[in-house]
Amino acid sequence: MPAAGLSILDPRVLETSAGHRAEFSSAAPFPHVVIDDFLAPAFADELLASFPAFERGNSVGDDGTPGGKSTLDRIRGIGPAYQRLDDAIKSPEFLRAVGELTGIEGLIYDPWYLGGGTHENRDGMALDPHVDFNFHPSERWHRRLNLIVYLNREWEQAWGGCLELFRDPHADARPARSVVPVFNRCVIFETSERSWHAFDPIRLPPERAGLTRRSIALYFYTKERPAEETAPRHTTYYVNRQLPAHIDEGRTLSRGDVAEIRQLLELRDSHIRMLYAENTALRQAQDRGLTGHLLYLAKRAYVRFRR
Repeated sequence: MPAAGLSILDPRVLETSAGHRAEFSSAAPFPHVVIDDFLAPAFADELLASFPAFERGNSVGDDGTPGGKSTLDRIRGIGPAYQRLDDAIKSPEFLRAVGELTGIEGLIYDPWYLGGGTHENRDGMALDPHVDFNFHPSERWHRRLNLIVYLNREWEQAWGGCLELFRDPHADARPARSVVPVFNRCVIFETSERSWHAFDPIRLPPERAGLTRRSIALYFYTKERPAEETAPRHTTYYVNRQLPAHIDEGRTLSRGDVAEIRQLLELRDSHIRMLYAENTALRQAQDRGLTGHLLYLAKRAYVRFRR
């Protein structure tokens, strides 16, 4: 009988752990592994059955307005199945098992689920390529792994919402790998300065317009990290998508092409507006208080001295 922390997993995951570890270490464009039937079937059913309503989570986006993505990080309050999930993933047995799957030892569970928990995305939503924040926001822990379990009984690749792994989104219009978010499929990938990931726009057919893309995101940390892999602390870093490869010289643009180009431009403009707003807020904060006043006097003295 498996330990309590491992009882949530399908036994075959542990039986084939050596193969998963080999796949993880050799995968391109960065270490990752895709495991189908990751959770015990009955447990996966329980998680889906008690998945929180969209309205229960936080749907406020980076711009401060409600959007089409909802997240809930206080998972113990969702119900018994999520309490069992929480109990399992913080257990030494589970952390050791994930370490064996990936070759990363000393994994630490995040009791606050910062950035993680349940994720739900409605039709039309997408996620631009990005690398995640590299240190825990409140602890001195290095972020090392993302573990995502998808809970979508109905999903087709043509509907979008596929996890995309990029070599370099600054140059590549297409991902190196695309993963369809089907039910009880797990993706584990190393979080690093090159773990560029995204998901493409969700485009559901009219008869499936009520569906949402559901997943559980779990993040794991370590106290140390190899020096050659360590970078200064940073937040999540986004890159706007490149033009699709099919939009090239000599092509006659269709209505869909024009709509896609306009959407990409709007996303880029929105990103620029957000950066300017952050810059303005930082300058305003800098100008306030004693430090701001001293900085003002220093600048004033410098300008006058130059004359």
